[in-house]
Amino acid sequence: LCGDLKMQVPFPFSLLCLQVIKCKAAVLWEANKPFSIEEVEVAPPKDHEVRIKIVATGICRSDDHVITGALVMPFPIILGHEAAGVVESVGQGVTSVKPGDKVIPLFVPQCGECQNCLNNKSNLCSKTDLGTSAGLMPDGTTRFTCKGKPIYHFLGTSTFTEYTVVHESAVAKIDSAAPLEKVCLIGCGFSTGYGAALQTAKVEPGSTCAVFGLGGVGLSVVMGCKAAGASRIIAVDINKDKFAKAKELGATDCINPKDFNKPIHEVLIEMTGQGVDYSFEVIGRTDTMTAALACCQYNYGVSVIVGVPPAAQNITFDPMLLFTGRSWKGSVFGGWKSKDSVPKLVADYMKKKFVLDPLITHTLPWTKINEGFDLLRTGK
Repeated sequence: LCGDLKMQVPFPFSLLCLQVIKCKAAVLWEANKPFSIEEVEVAPPKDHEVRIKIVATGICRSDDHVITGALVMPFPIILGHEAAGVVESVGQGVTSVKPGDKVIPLFVPQCGECQNCLNNKSNLCSKTDLGTSAGLMPDGTTRFTCKGKPIYHFLGTSTFTEYTVVHESAVAKIDSAAPLEKVCLIGCGFSTGYGAALQTAKVEPGSTCAVFGLGGVGLSVVMGCKAAGASRIIAVDINKDKFAKAKELGATDCINPKDFNKPIHEVLIEMTGQGVDYSFEVIGRTDTMTAALACCQYNYGVSVIVGVPPAAQNITFDPMLLFTGRSWKGSVFGGWKSKDSVPKLVADYMKKKFVLDPLITHTLPWTKINEGFDLLRTGK
């Protein structure tokens, strides 16, 4: 009956036609265990919500932090936050997207109403799930069910599933011609690193930079530093297999801390005279965070924490490092206001202002997600 009436009634009434979708998802039932491919039920979107068919999703170290317990979240949960897809249906009141639109889910939403969204200095919307460990939609409920049990969301996105539901503030419509299997990286990794250099640090032409960690986000920092006109970009990693890619994307020097019998910050200060103008920690370790700060120029150097800090760990450091003038900053999603910036970044990619292909090492069917995480953990 509903199908027969749909073309004859106003849009709000046709929302009654929305059904629960049964699909496959990678469910993490508990920490330090593999993902389990399960049939889940995905509820229809409620008011101001959007249901998305996920076409491509990237694997990010932040997802792995949940598995290991470094990032505390409730279980069972559907992880994933770096993706692209197509709108399947929308709830009442949604105006920014419609079924059929190509979109990128946003793990940092942009409600446009909170103090952070209204301030041009900030991008971390107060409605983000980051740091709250809630694992629920804004109304305090979940849209996922598996084996009769509610399944938690991750960062308001949950992209390791064939279908997901997000709030309208957490989705951005993008160019309909964009290749989703590539621009999905703009949902996290690329934007986070590229923006850390351009938006957060505001790297200047002719400056010197050090980048700790050469995963996808670290390589994106290298790309951002190059785009900003840095004259020297020193890439730091204990995996020398990553050096060729780093140089391809703009690194001028690549060094392995294991090759030296002194602290790496001392090596960088010797290489540059007084230290680098800008440094970036893109690993998520407290020891490399302090090393990145220490390698900055003592009076005006800027160090940016990009890697997710591990839970329940504190940093102990000499306050003289800051007293002399260094600045220590954090950067979430590269400082971009997500809903405004993601479509522009996709447009820039389509205009060939930057590349994404070098950041993609493997393409797997998503049911091989556990193999993907094995590749991540072995540095491949």
